[in-house]
Amino acid sequence: MAFGKGHHLHLVDGSAFIFRAYHALPPLTRKSDGLPIGAVSGFCNMIHRMIEANTGPDAPTHAAVVFDKGSHTFRNDLYDLYKANREAMPEDLRPQIPLTREATRAFNLACLELENYEADDIIATLARQAREAGGRCTIISSDKDLMQLVGGGVEMFDAMKNTRIDTEGVEAKFGVTPDKVVDVQALAGDSVDNIPGAPGIGIKTAALLINEFGSLEALLERAEEVPQPKRRQTLIDFADQIRLSKRLVTLDDQVPLDVTLDDLEVMEPDAQVLLEFLGKMEFRTLTKRIADGLGVEAPAILDADPAGADPAPGDAPAMPPIDRATYEVVRDAATLKAWIDRATARGELAIDTETTGLDEMTADLVGVALATGPGAACYIPLAHKAEGGEGLFGSDALAEGQLGLEEALALLKPLFEDASVLKILQNAKYDVKILARYGINVAPIDDTMLMSYAMNAGLHGHGMDALSERYLGHVPIPIKDLIGSGKSQITFDRVKIEDAAPYAAEDADVTWRLWQTFKPQLHRAQVTTVYETLERPLVPVLARMEMAGIKVDRDVLSRMSNAFAQKMAGLEAEIHELAGESFNVGSPAQLGEILFEKMGLPGGQKGKTGKYATPADVLEDLATEHDLPGRVLDWRQLSKLKSTYTDALQDHINRDTGRVHTSYVIAGANTGRLASTDPNLQNIPVRSEEGRRIREAFVADTGKVLVSLDYSQIELRILAHIAGIDALKQAFREGQDIHAATASEMFSVPLDQMTSDVRRQAKAINFGVIYGISGFGLARNLRIPRAEAQGFIDRYFERFPGIKDYMEATKSFAKSNGYVQTLFGRKIHTPEINAKGPGAGFAYRAAINAPIQGTAADIIRRAMIRMEDAIRDLPARMLLQVHDELLFEVDEGAVEPLITRAREVMEGAAHPAVHLDVPLIVDAGQGANWAVAH
Repeated sequence: MAFGKGHHLHLVDGSAFIFRAYHALPPLTRKSDGLPIGAVSGFCNMIHRMIEANTGPDAPTHAAVVFDKGSHTFRNDLYDLYKANREAMPEDLRPQIPLTREATRAFNLACLELENYEADDIIATLARQAREAGGRCTIISSDKDLMQLVGGGVEMFDAMKNTRIDTEGVEAKFGVTPDKVVDVQALAGDSVDNIPGAPGIGIKTAALLINEFGSLEALLERAEEVPQPKRRQTLIDFADQIRLSKRLVTLDDQVPLDVTLDDLEVMEPDAQVLLEFLGKMEFRTLTKRIADGLGVEAPAILDADPAGADPAPGDAPAMPPIDRATYEVVRDAATLKAWIDRATARGELAIDTETTGLDEMTADLVGVALATGPGAACYIPLAHKAEGGEGLFGSDALAEGQLGLEEALALLKPLFEDASVLKILQNAKYDVKILARYGINVAPIDDTMLMSYAMNAGLHGHGMDALSERYLGHVPIPIKDLIGSGKSQITFDRVKIEDAAPYAAEDADVTWRLWQTFKPQLHRAQVTTVYETLERPLVPVLARMEMAGIKVDRDVLSRMSNAFAQKMAGLEAEIHELAGESFNVGSPAQLGEILFEKMGLPGGQKGKTGKYATPADVLEDLATEHDLPGRVLDWRQLSKLKSTYTDALQDHINRDTGRVHTSYVIAGANTGRLASTDPNLQNIPVRSEEGRRIREAFVADTGKVLVSLDYSQIELRILAHIAGIDALKQAFREGQDIHAATASEMFSVPLDQMTSDVRRQAKAINFGVIYGISGFGLARNLRIPRAEAQGFIDRYFERFPGIKDYMEATKSFAKSNGYVQTLFGRKIHTPEINAKGPGAGFAYRAAINAPIQGTAADIIRRAMIRMEDAIRDLPARMLLQVHDELLFEVDEGAVEPLITRAREVMEGAAHPAVHLDVPLIVDAGQGANWAVAH
C-alpha cells in the first residue's frame, strides 16, 4: 500500500543522536581490542528506547535514520567559511561513525545519507513528500534548523526532553511562524555554523523586524523605513550577506534520493542479525534486554563488557514503564494512613520533599511525595497557595484540598523515624535537613545519589534527572516547566496542585527505581564497604554540622570591607601613577592596552575578542619586569576578598540564627573530597595576611571557644606510605621537619645548616610532586629559571625513586582498569586516561594524585563519622570541615577534653581498615575566633 493518509513517518536525526551519545557518556572501549564504543553504546540505547516508546496508535508505519555523509556540502561552495569554526571530529569518535550505520541497519531501520547534502536536507525532502502524500511526519530532533519544516502534518519531537514541538513551539522559540524561521535565521546568523547574518541583530530583533515587514525580502527592499539609524544602515550595508545567509539556512527539500517513502516501511529486526551485532560490540545488558523482548535466548558474550559501556548496567529488576497518570494525590488523613500502612508493611519507602527554595535553612515545606514501589507513588500537598495569591496584593490563602501541615507531619513522623522502615532518598541530606526543621529525624536512609557516586565517580554526574535518563531511559518533568525562570519564576507553593503532583510523585518513583537498580550493583562493583562506611553514615553528620552553622561577626566584616576599599584605592592611585594615566584597573582590556601597547611589555596575546589576555599567570611573569603588574595582582586579590568574602558573607548570615550555614557537596569531587557551597568556606585564602584576617570574623558564641584540629602534612604522609619512600617514612616517624629533611636529602645539606630558602624550595617540590607539577609550574612558583626547576624535579626523583615507580604503576593500572583506588577501596574512574593530545597530561596527573588525595579525604570522613560518638557527652559540636581541618565550638571549660578525644579519633581514623607505615599527626589550636584557633 502506497504511503498516504493514515501513515506516519518518523525521521531520526542520526547525527544528533551520535553526538548526544558521545558527549553524554565517558570514553569507553571494547575490552577485547580497545576499540572506542561509547558513542555506539549510547546510540544503540537511544534507538532501542525510541522503538520501545513508539507503540500504539501513534506508532510509526515508516521510519528512517538520517546521517550527514561528510563535512563538505553545496553550502561550502556557496560560502567557503560555512561551519569553518567547527572543531575537528574527536579522534576516538571517528572509528565509531561507521558502526552507528551498522547499528541502524542491525535494528532493520533505513539508513540514509548522501554526498553533498546534509542530513537536514534529506529530512526536509522526505517530510515534504510525506506532507504531499497526505501522511504525517515526526522529526525526532531538537535542532532549531529543522523547525522551518514544522506545520501541515509535520512536527518535531525532542526525545531528550520527551516534548513535542509544533507550530506554537516554534513561535515560542523564534517569535515567528515556521514559514518565517529562515528569514529570522538569515538576519540573526549562527555562530555555531558560522553563518554571518546581520551584525548586531539577534533572534528577538530579527523576529520583530520580520513580523513588522512581513518577510526578509520586503525588509531589505524597505530598509530605509527602519527608524533606528544603526539598524537601518546595517540592513543596507549587509544586504548581500543577509541574502547569502538565507540561502545557507534554507533546507533543500528537493534532494535526489534513491529511495521512496514506501521503501521506509517499519519492519521487525532480524533477531540473529541484531543480537550478533550487539554481541560483537560486547553490550551484554542491552543484548539480554533485547533478546528478552524478542523472546529469544541471548547469545553468550565473553566477559569483556567494559565498565559502564551500557548506560543501564547491572541486572536491574524488571519494572513497569513510568505512567504519571497512576500517581495519587493524597488530600485526607484516611488516604494518607493507607499509604503509611503500605510503607510500614513493605519496610521500604522512597521520599521526596517539595519546598519553596533550595536553602534548607530558610525554605518552607510545600509537600511530600512517597513511593512504595515502581509506579506506586503519591503526592501529599501541604502548603500550596490558592490561585491569584502571587500578585502584589494577592492572598496567601492556602488552596483547597490539602491536609493540614501539622496533622500530616504528625502522621508521617512515626513512619519517617521508624527504624524498621528504610527511607530511600536522592540527595538525602537536603530532605533530612528540611524535615529536621519540622522536628522529624529521618532514619535509617539509603541515598541513590551516593550509591551512584560510590560506583561511578569520574564517569558522570549524579543528579536525579541525569541518572533517570541514563539508567532508566526516562526524562523527568523539568522543574522549569512548573516554576519558570528568570524574573517570572515562581516558588513551588504557587504551582497548582494538579501540576505539582505528577512532578513530585515522579521524583519519588524515579528514586525508588534508581535504588532498585543500584542496590544490587554495589556488591558487584566492590564498593559496598565504601558506600556503607564512608558515604551513607556521613549524611546525618553533615546535616547536623550545616544546621549548627558558625557565628560570624558582621561588624568585623564591615570594618574589613572598608579597610580593603581604602587599600584598593591606594593601590589604584599607585597603579595609575606607574601607568602614567588613569584607567579602569578592573578592566582586563584596558589593562592589556596599558601593559602591551603603551608600556611595550613582552608576552601580549590577543584572544578571540581582539582584546589582550591578562590572567594571573601572565601578570606574575610580568611582575619580574615591572612593578605595575604586581600592584594589579595585589589589587585583584583585595577585590576578590572584598567581593567574595567581606561583602558577600554578610548576606549569608541567617537572620534567625545569626550564623552562616554552608552546605557540603558530598558527591562533587571525584576523589571523595567534600566541597563547601553557599557560601564556600573552604577557599578562604590562608597564605596572605589579608586572607587570614577574614577568619577573624568567624567567632565563638558567648562562653564558648573555637577549637581547630588539623592533620599535619597528611598527603605527604600518605605518599610516603603508598610509594614506600623509606627516607620520608623515617623522617615522619622521627618527627623531623619533613621539608628540611627533603632538602637535606636532595641537596646534601646537613639539617643544622639548613637555610629557609633551601627549605622553601624543598617544600614547593614536596607539594608540587603530589599534584604532578611540571618544571614550568615549579619555575613560576619559585621564580627561578625553568631549567633549574626541572633540575630540582629530576634530582627529587633520583633521590626518591619510589615516587617515580608509584607514578608509573598508577598510570599503568589506570590505563588497564579505567580507574584508580584509595587505600579504603574508593574507585575514582579515569575515563580520559587513554585519550591522546593535551588532555592526556591532565588525566595522568589526576590519576596519580587521586589515590593520595582520595585516601586523605577518606580518612577525614572516617574521623567525622566517628567523632560524634566520641564527644557526645561533651558540651561541644563539630562546625566545619576544611579539607584536612575540623573546627569545633566548645564550652570554655571543656577545651582540653575535646582536644584529647578529637585528636585520638583523627589520628586513629585509618585503623583498623588500613595500617599506615607513618603516624598521622594532628595539630590543635584554640581561640575566640577562627584565625586565632588555626
